[in-house]
Amino acid sequence: MYAVTCSHCTFANYHGIYLNPSKFHLKTIFYPKKKKKEAKMLGPHCTKNPPTLSSTCGSGTVEEIGGLKTYVTGSQHSKLAILLIADAYGYEAPNLRKLADKIAASGFLVVVPDFYYGDPYTPEQYEVGSWIKAHSPDKGCDDAKTVVAALKAKGVSKVGVGGFCWGGMVGVRLAKFDCIDAAILLHPGWITVEEINEVKIPIAILGAEIDNYAPPELLKQLEDVLSAKAEVDSFVKIFPGVCHGWTTRYNDDDESAVKSAEESHLDMLNWFDKYIK
Repeated sequence: MYAVTCSHCTFANYHGIYLNPSKFHLKTIFYPKKKKKEAKMLGPHCTKNPPTLSSTCGSGTVEEIGGLKTYVTGSQHSKLAILLIADAYGYEAPNLRKLADKIAASGFLVVVPDFYYGDPYTPEQYEVGSWIKAHSPDKGCDDAKTVVAALKAKGVSKVGVGGFCWGGMVGVRLAKFDCIDAAILLHPGWITVEEINEVKIPIAILGAEIDNYAPPELLKQLEDVLSAKAEVDSFVKIFPGVCHGWTTRYNDDDESAVKSAEESHLDMLNWFDKYIK
């Protein structure tokens, strides 16, 4: 296990990554399994600048795919699909649907399922830390595989996955299987070297300079692991000056934030163009 320290805040997660007031550095620690499970939680970056959810936003429609309510946008006749997996705020986030529409305009069928079954994170209902205990990424992975199977049953031939925060944890799990063709993780939640070692498909990771969950030191470590896997194409990029969540929870009035988000969207499109088209 690895401990990461930084000057921003104090944080602990179930993979043994924590932050405290000191300079970034890595050191090896060991936690018992029970401790790791108890430490699962959402942190301050995960809840910063929350979206105003809207069931009617976006130019697509809501359908049922694989037993889940799903925002669907793009040509229904496309054989190339992109599965977007939301952060804790779920599939009704306007900026996420806007991004789905943008990807669909490039010729993809884009689906954004409600993996939370109508129960996205809300501070009124959940204390910080309890929401993720009720929404396992392992269950999300199983649900995602069902959605992928449903898409292929409809004639889809290739599927790419984009995961944000919690969705990144699901995405790295999916990348162990050959049911999808490429994945990209954007400011992912807790992912490990062990999980990256099991990846079998092309995978990209877009990270933030300021991130409690996937700090630059950890991302560089994951990049080294991926670089040693000659059979898997990979791409890791750290965006300067941004925080966890910057790709979809940016402030529309902040020109710099919008520019960084749009750069990440372009990177995502380029990844899908390369491996899904």
